[in-house]
Amino acid sequence: MNPIKSFQTLFLSLFLLILASSEISAQTGTPKAYENGLVVSATQQASEAGVEMLKRGGNAVDAAVATHFALAVTYPAAGNIGGGGFMVLHLRNGEQQTLDFREVAPTSTDKKDYVDSNGEPNDNTVKGPLSIGVPGSVHGMLKALQQYGTMPVDLVLEPAIKLAREGFHLSYEEARRLNRTRDTFLEYESTSKYFVKSDSTDYSEGELFVQKDLARTLERIAQFGIPGFYNGITADLIERQMQQLNGNVTREDLSGYESVWRKPVSFKYRDFDIISMPPPSSGGIALAQMLNMIEPYPVDSYDWNGKDYLHLLTEAQKRAYADRAYFLGDPDHVSQPTPLLINKSYAKKRMNNFKWDKATPADEISHGDVPYFEESLETTHFSVIDNQGNAVSVTTTLNSGYGSKIVVDGAGFFLNNEMDDFSVQPGVPNQFGLIGGKANEIAPNKRMVSSMTPTIVLKDRKPYLILGTPGGSTIITTVLQVFLNVTEFDMNIQQAVSAPRVHHQWRPEEIYVDPYAVSPTVKRELMQLGHIFAERGYYVGRADCIQIKDGMFYGGADPRGSDYAAGY
Repeated sequence: MNPIKSFQTLFLSLFLLILASSEISAQTGTPKAYENGLVVSATQQASEAGVEMLKRGGNAVDAAVATHFALAVTYPAAGNIGGGGFMVLHLRNGEQQTLDFREVAPTSTDKKDYVDSNGEPNDNTVKGPLSIGVPGSVHGMLKALQQYGTMPVDLVLEPAIKLAREGFHLSYEEARRLNRTRDTFLEYESTSKYFVKSDSTDYSEGELFVQKDLARTLERIAQFGIPGFYNGITADLIERQMQQLNGNVTREDLSGYESVWRKPVSFKYRDFDIISMPPPSSGGIALAQMLNMIEPYPVDSYDWNGKDYLHLLTEAQKRAYADRAYFLGDPDHVSQPTPLLINKSYAKKRMNNFKWDKATPADEISHGDVPYFEESLETTHFSVIDNQGNAVSVTTTLNSGYGSKIVVDGAGFFLNNEMDDFSVQPGVPNQFGLIGGKANEIAPNKRMVSSMTPTIVLKDRKPYLILGTPGGSTIITTVLQVFLNVTEFDMNIQQAVSAPRVHHQWRPEEIYVDPYAVSPTVKRELMQLGHIFAERGYYVGRADCIQIKDGMFYGGADPRGSDYAAGY
């Protein structure tokens, strides 16, 4: 493979230099090697909680569950027990599994609540009580622990409970985020009680943040397991909060929730075997489609983020997102042609109108022609590997930052606003600009489509990359580029994660770019082809990934946040 070319190297180096000297700094160069185990997540405390389980003799699943619950304490904007997500597993015996613990629309959901008197979408999906889906995180993580973990739930939750009861020191980033959201927190009495200081002063970096009620909630989960959240005191507190605010989630919705094991989306790219998440996540299918469209081309001969590479990349992204909008929904409610969508011959047909000398306008890209039976920005990801060869990739979310902005009084945690991930009306974009169709329309007891893309890449049938990121609609394209950065451009995992990225989602008809992702020359060349650019800032995804090479583990913690790789 060719190295990154000189002009693009200049921009990448400048970008990494800025990150290394800024407030959002993390590792940006050569990652440290570990041989016993590694966890990469959004906070140092959560990564260290996972490694603590590995050091105590636990496996990657034990570590993943400990990391998840620690994130619920130390990263309240996205880490959660009031949201949902997805897990991809590759076990040392070769078994592969995916677990869907996505939120579910409450039984009493009525899609009329999400449009105004003129039939236009209102903001009930974005915040407030009607935006809340039935949480799945606790059920999913404990189900995985029961089936594949080795440790009891009380031991695995020990670090999270301690962090909540005794407190943790706020990072600069988390303090700033809490301060920035204060006015919204004040709209809800229960939220301001926990997340607005009584004297209304700002939070400061390094300030001790204690969450006593959350600690008690976690203690009930540690004592009673799944019923400790979905029944009993915590369920009563959730229902009471919903009744006070006229929300839809009931105690019956909670007790009836089930996470679901699903067959992974599995496919090949060159010499790599890739395992990713199936619907209701759109991530695995869209990732497979984009890689299938790209694979016939000599990518390693192109300049990294040069004209040819970015033109091909964004044209593939457009077509995958057009299919996402039309075909994908909850597989328990709508049929979807997954095998056909990820077929390489189908990808070839999708690229029939691709031209090297012209960007394809969105109006000339529709969904593909296959048989069909009709019927987020604050997310967090973590990756785990142990010395037995077990690999875990988990992405969870509240959807927007702090979800619905509603905290359960007496329980101390945020509830999600995942109802916005449904399609309120065909062709109407959600808060991330994503367009959906009938397959993803709002309905009771239905799971909403997601962009979350937890992924494990195998080389010679052994884990090689553990990938994933937050970032709403940018999740899939971030995973795509981190993968290509390693496999086609010979970057190490930290360089691959730190490198600036681009994103296209078909509509709106714009390429979103990180600063320094595209040189002025390349930008002019792409604009001459008809591409349109929009600056997005530093948050085009925030990946936390692992590379396994020559028996050693290497972490890629995204420098766009306070992300952290911990191992031993």
